[in-house]
Amino acid sequence: MARRLRIALAGAGMVTRHHLVGWSRVRDADVVAICNRTQDRARNRAAEFEIPAVYGAFDEMLDVERPDAVDIAFAVDIHAEAVRAAAERGIAVFCQKPLTPTYAQARALVAEIGDRLPFMVHENWRFRPQYRQAAAWIAKGCVGAVRMFSINTFCSGLIRRSDSVPPPALERQPFFAELERFIVFELLIHHLDVARYLVGERLTVTGARLSRQSPDVVGEDTAHIVLEGDGGAVGTVVGSFMVPGTPPRAQDRMELVGEDGRILFEGNRLTLFHRQGDETIEFDLDAGYQASYDGAITHFAECLRFETPFETSAADNLETLRLVDETYRMADK
Repeated sequence: MARRLRIALAGAGMVTRHHLVGWSRVRDADVVAICNRTQDRARNRAAEFEIPAVYGAFDEMLDVERPDAVDIAFAVDIHAEAVRAAAERGIAVFCQKPLTPTYAQARALVAEIGDRLPFMVHENWRFRPQYRQAAAWIAKGCVGAVRMFSINTFCSGLIRRSDSVPPPALERQPFFAELERFIVFELLIHHLDVARYLVGERLTVTGARLSRQSPDVVGEDTAHIVLEGDGGAVGTVVGSFMVPGTPPRAQDRMELVGEDGRILFEGNRLTLFHRQGDETIEFDLDAGYQASYDGAITHFAECLRFETPFETSAADNLETLRLVDETYRMADK
């Protein structure tokens, strides 16, 4: 595909600004259209990023523009409908995570689409620079076989500062309040995927405890997940929006212990401890947030152009959704 890629964007919510910044940094790709049910929001995004066409209907945008690919950033409950509409027209799909509301629905959708078109899930956490660097050290054999790991993410996003003002997480993303499945489905899905990416083994959930402390949300805001790999690795993924003294936005801590070394990410520092000497790299976390969008979008565009496999293909992402499903089922026990 030598010519410039023509991209259509579906949705105009908060995260789409990060999508559009990412697309602006891809060589030989143009966002030619945007659609949203509330067209005023789409017009604002179009004006900000000089997108030439605005639509209120997804099908109309696909039929008129005939893009090479569609970046789907709609709400999760209409992802499957949008993917099917693109598939009917032979248009490649880049779909925001979670792919569908349930694992069963995702399996059915992936089986239905099959290999009819390129289909990648926009799971971008693994594209954060600190995790790409950790993966590079692991690939070089710096830590040996992974034996233990922990990935924690804590914030005070649901702790109220005032009775008259919503907590910070709900100011930023109000839809969080109504999610029946919250922290695992919306946030820790990323960390489960990072665990898969770094550990390199098929993981299984062997224990899970979920709880809700905030009166401002319906779903769980705290989770402890225990995982085991088929190669012997054991670890945990833990998260909470209700930790006093932490920033209002989630901040990760990751520790991975191998037979020959250890990797620790804490604050903004990633450190490799190994017998040949320690190495530390500092990261700009704000820049890294956008870099994760840039990385995922660039990867999608390059794989589409050169017809190479997606790292987070829809089929691969089913494994991450399986862990989310296992977490809820285990917690229900």
